[in-house]
Amino acid sequence: MNEIVIILICLLVFLIVYSALYTTTMFPKTEVENITTTTESQVKKEFYPTHAEATTIDVPAIDKEGKGVMAKLSVETKPGIGRTLVDIDQILLWVDTQDSIRIAKAMAENITGIDLSDHDIIYSVQANASVIEGPSAGSALCIATILELKNRTPNNKVTITGTLNEEGRIGRVSGIIAKAKAAKEAGMEVFLVPKGQKTYTSYTKEKKCEKYLFTEICRTETKPEQVDVEKYVGIKVEEVDNVQEALKYF
Repeated sequence: MNEIVIILICLLVFLIVYSALYTTTMFPKTEVENITTTTESQVKKEFYPTHAEATTIDVPAIDKEGKGVMAKLSVETKPGIGRTLVDIDQILLWVDTQDSIRIAKAMAENITGIDLSDHDIIYSVQANASVIEGPSAGSALCIATILELKNRTPNNKVTITGTLNEEGRIGRVSGIIAKAKAAKEAGMEVFLVPKGQKTYTSYTKEKKCEKYLFTEICRTETKPEQVDVEKYVGIKVEEVDNVQEALKYF
C-alpha cells in the first residue's frame, strides 16, 4: 500500500514539473516575438508614412533647341533596400543630372534626418521635349524629395531653377529668361532663382560707321543692358541662396 502511494506521489510531482517546463518554454517565446514584430512595424510607420501618390512639382527646363519647357518632377518612396531609381519618359538624363539626383537625395536625408537605407526612392521626369540635360534641376530634386519624406503637399504655383552643391547651396544656371517665360505660360505665380539672377545681362550689337576722306570705316560695338526678369517676363521672381530658403515658398 505504501509503495502505491509513493508511486502516485512521484507521478504527480512529475506531471507538475513537466507542465511548468512546457508552459515556460513555449508560450513566453511567442509573446516576445509578437511584441518585437509590432515594435519594428510601428517605428517604420512613424518615420515613413504611407503615401497615396508620389510628390510632384512642375519645374522649368531647357530643351535641345534652347526653348523653355515645363517638366513634371515626381518623387516616390517605397520599402526596399536603399536604391535610387529613375523612371524616365522621352527624356535623356545626362551624367551631371544623375549626379544632381545623388546630391539631392543625400541633402534631403540630412535636412529631414530620415534614413532611407531600407527604402527605395523613385524619381520620375516627364516633359514635352526629347532631351533635357544639365544639373539645373538639382534644387528642385532636393525640395521634391524633402516634401515626399515629410509627407507635405507642395504649392503648385511655385517653381524653381538652380544647381545644388553638397552644402545645400543653390547655384547659378543658364536660360533664366526662357525658363521664366515657360513658368509664366504654365500659370506659375512665383519663380525662384539663384542669388544674383533676378536680373539678366543682355548684350546688343550696334553698328557705327565713320567717314575718313573717301573711305567709310564701320565697327560693331557690343553694349550690355541689365534686364529685370520680373518686369520683362511678368512673373514674380525671388532669389534664394539655399534649400531651406526655397522650402519656405513651397
